[in-house]
Amino acid sequence: MDPNSVNLIWQADGSPRSARFDDPYFSTSGGRAESEHVFLAGNGLPQRFAKGFQIAELGFGTGLNMLVAWQAWRKARASGPLRYTGFEAYPLTQDELRKTLSAWPELAMLAVPLIDAWPCQKLNLPGLVLELVFGDARTTLPTWRGKADAWFLDGFSPNKNPEMWAENLMAEVARHTALQGSFATYTAAGYVRRSLAETGFEVSRIKGFGRKRHMSIGRMPAKLKLATSSHEL
Repeated sequence: MDPNSVNLIWQADGSPRSARFDDPYFSTSGGRAESEHVFLAGNGLPQRFAKGFQIAELGFGTGLNMLVAWQAWRKARASGPLRYTGFEAYPLTQDELRKTLSAWPELAMLAVPLIDAWPCQKLNLPGLVLELVFGDARTTLPTWRGKADAWFLDGFSPNKNPEMWAENLMAEVARHTALQGSFATYTAAGYVRRSLAETGFEVSRIKGFGRKRHMSIGRMPAKLKLATSSHEL
């Protein structure tokens, strides 16, 4: 196995699965709908969009979440460009990215410039300033100078890729979150919620997408106060 690759497996329905982590990139029951439910609605978007808004994502993957957020930004006619930073340890190849995103022809106009520039580190497009940070997030996130208004936590499943959900990395997520910033993730794993609560997020478990019963969201309060108890999470 290529140490720098996830080694994709194409499933019967045409969706990609990581051989490295034995986990799909998105729900086979509706990847785009899942992105809208978990990452947009979970972060209170597009209602919270404002000039200079910064989204950061752990696990950029296929770029689907970014495209969905960018399209929502454009539809909301928000002022200025959306700032989006994606952290990715195992980027897809250009051909893999093209094949994956072809599943959403309605996003093609937005996807083509991303595919054409791939793999890029900076991309300025109408309504979007995209930054891609390649490498292990445990190393790259601590050196990032930004602070996110909303986090999309979209690493592979915690039981398949526990490093992406480690306590020290969740602490870095919190450190790089603006006051009143938020996170959303498809996972409802108790230890992930506890880790995020202990960093200062006010964490909730809510209804998940499709067949998933629950997912997790959180908000950083206006005044940081560390959680004193996480036994209810």
